[in-house]
Amino acid sequence: MADVAAAAGVSGQTVSRVVNGSPRVDPETRARIEAAMADLGYRPHRAARALRTGRSGTIGVIVATLATVGNSRMLEAVASAAARRDLAVTLISLAERTGIADAFDRLHDLGVDGAIVLNEATAIAEGVAPPAGLALVAVDSPGGAFATVQSDHAGGAETATRRLTDAGRRAIAHVAGPAGSFAAAERERGWRAAHDGPPLREPLRGDWGAASGHAAGVVLAADPGVDAVFAANDQMALGVLRALAEAGREDVAVIGFDDVADAADYRPPLTTVRQDFDALGEAAVAALAATLDGEPATRTFVPTTLIARASG
Repeated sequence: MADVAAAAGVSGQTVSRVVNGSPRVDPETRARIEAAMADLGYRPHRAARALRTGRSGTIGVIVATLATVGNSRMLEAVASAAARRDLAVTLISLAERTGIADAFDRLHDLGVDGAIVLNEATAIAEGVAPPAGLALVAVDSPGGAFATVQSDHAGGAETATRRLTDAGRRAIAHVAGPAGSFAAAERERGWRAAHDGPPLREPLRGDWGAASGHAAGVVLAADPGVDAVFAANDQMALGVLRALAEAGREDVAVIGFDDVADAADYRPPLTTVRQDFDALGEAAVAALAATLDGEPATRTFVPTTLIARASG
């Protein structure tokens, strides 16, 4: 570290700040120190740093499943945000809905500094106390004693539905996400809020997958009164589009949620609500860092954006 400080023309304390991810270093100085570290082949010794700071430099991530696009995108975003802070990530995927307590215990035994609970796993975590000393942040949670981060699901869903009502659509069906999902409930709430009165039909519920969207789409395509569909995610919207195409219902508008990578290549290109997964991941890691520094729990909302394409 002394060699790095001499090469960069700074103090050893400034090098230490960079090594430990402190924001109190200006970008030019940080770049100079990082260049000197690279030139000299300097690598921080994690075990020694853990003994000195009391932190392992590792965070845990708990996820119910990686089969959904939203969970996979969130994991990628959290891992990227952690890497920017030189943090390692330990992942636990819940094989069973009863495994959350074991997941907490395992992460605690592994000595992680804290954990981020993603999306549907937050519902499983409700009512289960983590081990003492395990800091938590929940992504997509109604709140609690720990910090939370969420997209503006309800606001995005309301904006999407109002786009349809403003276009003269009146019988706007909703293909909702699974019961127990906080995000699904919030998106349904936004859909309901966009109606001047009660919706003309109750939602059909899917499981986030395209097959469940197709099953709902078959039902909706058979109803001549339906003129638009708001699906709670893009995968279910894809299934709805296929069912409508099979029934020759080109008159029905469809809007999804998430803006997956292939949404612009759906047929027709899908109008959808974009979640900023990078911002969500950054906010979750920042909230965990703040919690570890003793700051009070916060609730962070990340805005969503309507992406207009041909489907709606």
